Amino acid sequence: MLQKFFKNRNISKKLKLTLKNTTIHKTLTCASETGTLTDRDRKQLKIFERKVYRRILGPVYDNEKENWRILTNKEIYASVKKPIETVRLNRLRRFGHVQRVEGSRIPKRVLCVNLGTTRLRGRPRNRWQDEVREDGRIVGGEKGGRKKYIMERNGMNECIHNNIILPF
Repeated sequence: MLQKFFKNRNISKKLKLTLKNTTIHKTLTCASETGTLTDRDRKQLKIFERKVYRRILGPVYDNEKENWRILTNKEIYASVKKPIETVRLNRLRRFGHVQRVEGSRIPKRVLCVNLGTTRLRGRPRNRWQDEVREDGRIVGGEKGGRKKYIMERNGMNECIHNNIILPF
């Protein structure tokens, strides 16, 4: 159904991007703050996003070669926000929320629990805490005054919303 809408030349690109952000983007990132992504999941998500953007933005005319061509990945990502970034920011926002709740609440207890069991042999799967640590490193650098930003709700949300580098 959306393919016909995205291919229609009578509809503006701005309206197509708005529809994409309100339907596809929200569906892809729904409950993303509570799960982990494997490298394969990330790759498939990027491929799907580029496919949708190429459909929406369409071909561009190349004056040098005097023909039409599709957009490259760099050209696509220069003009739009990546869904992986949204997942990363949602996860950091959820982590800040769980850190601020009182210690007797279930999400806080689940995050801080130590089961005392050993992990299975082989390469361990990524845990949620590992993903949050990696997201904090990518978004905001190495360890530092993390607690200061986490405990201040407005400061954390403002930094995440504006993509300000945090000292994680």
